Amino acid sequence: MFWGKTLLTASALIGTTVALATAAQAGVVVKSSGPSAAQYPVGKKLDDAESVILKDGDSLTVLTNGGTRVLRGPGTQRIGARGVSKRTTFAMLTRQQSGARVRTGAVRGGATSGTAPANPSLWNVDVSQAGKVCLANSDSISFWRSDFAGAKTWVLGSEVSDFHVHVKFGDGDSTTALSAEELPLAENRKYRLSSPAGGPAQDIEFVLLDSAPDNPEDLAMALMQNGCDNQVELLSERMAD
Repeated sequence: MFWGKTLLTASALIGTTVALATAAQAGVVVKSSGPSAAQYPVGKKLDDAESVILKDGDSLTVLTNGGTRVLRGPGTQRIGARGVSKRTTFAMLTRQQSGARVRTGAVRGGATSGTAPANPSLWNVDVSQAGKVCLANSDSISFWRSDFAGAKTWVLGSEVSDFHVHVKFGDGDSTTALSAEELPLAENRKYRLSSPAGGPAQDIEFVLLDSAPDNPEDLAMALMQNGCDNQVELLSERMAD
């Protein structure tokens, strides 16, 4: 009995230690500039209880479970800070979307918020941006546009063959999707996206993640390691404190 109780106590202590270690994990640097940029490079992990000493002109953007914090020098600043929980924001931003089109609804009376619409999902392919795009799965690839007026079509063409597919948005649609059958990424992941407005095509490379981490800092690390910089920027902006 005594031996069994000792084992249970040890297991409880180990579990507590693991829980504390997990809780102590904080964030990852997603932007860094100024004299101390070399000391706090992009991708560096920082503990929640840690403090950083910043010099005049330093700016450090850290993504944590609690949100994105921008720390500026000069002075000593703590990484962790209490604030409004961003768990719901993160869950909505990383939710797997269905293949359905999303209509925005009409804006009446000319009233606007004065700000451009924000991409609602980390997994939407923003048709205005070139570069690498990380995907959590390839069953359905969603595309998003900020200007949803009018029916418009983009052309996504392969860099290595004559294969191409049309990305069609209906009038009022902010998103549209292509199935894996329509866009087989297993055959090719490098494409050029041509806008209906003309101009040079944008190079896009799809990256399939083995798994999508369920917390902001690890997901940011995975995106950075795969070169999906636009999504790191979006994650940081949407998780802003």
